[in-house]
Amino acid sequence: MDEVGRGALAGPVSVGVVAIDADCRSAPQGVKDSKLLTPAARERLVPRIRRWCLGHGVGHAWPEEIDAIGIMAALRLAGERALTQLEGITPHLVLLDGNHDWLTDPRRVGLLGLLEEAPPPPPVRTMVKADLRCSSVAAASVLAKVSRDTLMVQAAGEERHTPYRWEQNKGYAAAEHLDALRELGPSDWHRRSWRLTGQAHLDGEAHIDEAHSDETHSNEEGSAG
Repeated sequence: MDEVGRGALAGPVSVGVVAIDADCRSAPQGVKDSKLLTPAARERLVPRIRRWCLGHGVGHAWPEEIDAIGIMAALRLAGERALTQLEGITPHLVLLDGNHDWLTDPRRVGLLGLLEEAPPPPPVRTMVKADLRCSSVAAASVLAKVSRDTLMVQAAGEERHTPYRWEQNKGYAAAEHLDALRELGPSDWHRRSWRLTGQAHLDGEAHIDEAHSDETHSNEEGSAG
């Protein structure tokens, strides 16, 4: 598994999952961490990755959920949603990029009752730079990135969102995005619990989300990787 959108100011945090086993052939040529590929190259890889793996999925946790439960729990929620898309597949191991296991819920229950019927996730192993060392993690990164980017571009096409230029910055803190926040304040797609430029005049003193204290944690991936 791998995640994208964790550090963005707007839009969902998204988690991709790709399931493989020892019988899977080599990954499609060109699969690598999604951040190292052009948008066009990522999009071309999506159908090839889907044909290659045993199963795949992308789960999202939305801004209102991030605000309600924090970014780390939202990552877990998106990961659980991705795992439910592996129909008929029970992974024996999930490989996550980095050194922090954000998928395993210490309470072993569905978050806020949202996924109470979901089975507990499989064992998790973390690996630093797994997105560069493991093809399944890199493939999951590509699926998550393409899916989230598509959502952000679609949202940017709505008139109320066009000033933020998400088709260019995908919700991250680029100059044009910050300028629009200063002028207009946050939209319905912004993470309002985060310290957002231009939010104070709407909500009083802006709050800072737990994500900013946890930014040292890396992305994650699995064998469902």
